[in-house]
Amino acid sequence: MSILKVARMGHPVLRQVAVPVKEKEIKTPEFQQFIDDMIETMHEYEGVGLAAPQVHRSIRLAIIEIQDNPRYKEEDPIGLQVFINPEVTVLSDKKSSYWEGCLSVPGLRGLVARPEKVKVKYLDRDGKAKELVGDGFLATVLQHEFDHLNGKLYIDSLVDTTKLVFEQEFDRYFTKDENEELDD
Repeated sequence: MSILKVARMGHPVLRQVAVPVKEKEIKTPEFQQFIDDMIETMHEYEGVGLAAPQVHRSIRLAIIEIQDNPRYKEEDPIGLQVFINPEVTVLSDKKSSYWEGCLSVPGLRGLVARPEKVKVKYLDRDGKAKELVGDGFLATVLQHEFDHLNGKLYIDSLVDTTKLVFEQEFDRYFTKDENEELDD
């Protein structure tokens, strides 16, 4: 396995709409190795998610794992999930806001409001059709990662620009308990 180079804000790959993964490609050794490399990269950088465009491949693939992560100890654990060609349906008009960070936007946190509950239809790493309903923090992580597949970064969705801060100041002046529910 390999740790992959993470594209940072400003690299054109992060602003492209990713292409779907062909089903015949999913079970190839090369594609499975790429998934393993993404997992190792996400773990190395202590992320809870990673999308293929973040590691310079503009394909519709993302991974998420919310467990044993020192940054998100208070969140409900979710084991490793692989999402190929995900399709998101918003299930709630109610929004929640969370302070988001991103491996492609290092050193910053921003407050983003997103729909509180979503459903995702996708293929898993074996090519099997799956469905997942996520709410709260999981819904936010899902939407954050899938935004990468559409050429968007969390900074495009800030509540307002005064809520974009460096991580050091975030740790000093803001608390993680400041996540809010918004009715929009």
